[in-house]
Amino acid sequence: MFRNQYDTDVTVWSPEGRLLQVEYAMESVKQGSACVGVRSNTHVVLGALKRSVSELSSHQKKILEIDDHIGIGIAGLTADARSLAKYMRNECLNHKYVFGQPIPPASLMSDLADKHQRTTQTYVRRPFGVGLLVAGVDTQRQSPRLYQTCPSGNLYEFYASAIGARSQSARTYLEKHYESFAEASTDELIVHALQALVGCVSGDDELTKDNGTIAILGVGQNYTLLEGDELQPYLDRLEVKNAEEEKDEDEEEGKEEEAEAMET
Repeated sequence: MFRNQYDTDVTVWSPEGRLLQVEYAMESVKQGSACVGVRSNTHVVLGALKRSVSELSSHQKKILEIDDHIGIGIAGLTADARSLAKYMRNECLNHKYVFGQPIPPASLMSDLADKHQRTTQTYVRRPFGVGLLVAGVDTQRQSPRLYQTCPSGNLYEFYASAIGARSQSARTYLEKHYESFAEASTDELIVHALQALVGCVSGDDELTKDNGTIAILGVGQNYTLLEGDELQPYLDRLEVKNAEEEKDEDEEEGKEEEAEAMET
């Protein structure tokens, strides 16, 4: 990789006004396996692709539970994500102990973004090499939330988002369909999340019950994780949906060809 004299420390500015070490940390997020998030007026769904280091190993966890009303999907360094997850769990416990109610997701995300930012301004620490999609439910306002964090300390709120390797195809799909998410049912949100993940699978691999994982949170519904056999019915539903769409496209092409033949 190309290197220069301004990328040896996180606190050194380049002449262009850039912190190169922070940008390198942001690149590590793009190397992680994909994670997507979608939300409706009542629920929020996280989906992720799990990786295994070899055929002999199990798949790494990509979605972690923080509290009954908060879950995170990760892309980047899993070890950094576990450290952040521990911090977030402690904050949730402390807030519940002091105030007697669940922490609002917005408050937790503000503290988390500050924690990210401090590492970009301190000589002895490096930025966290992980991006998070955080799904939560504001129990006071009875509304779902979806946030995205960045190693630079930036914080964003989304209707739908995707991070990680080959996530551009997922974002393209989400941009085309996000307007229908608000009134979608939980099952429809799950199918949308899986459809977005399909475009992020590498090479000849396929999205299966082994390498896919889904988490659901909603108003009146605690964190629920779907993996393995619990995920298979939604994969079957996605396969049927894609087959029907392909059939409709073939029929439309056939009608267009017939119309052109009649004109000639």
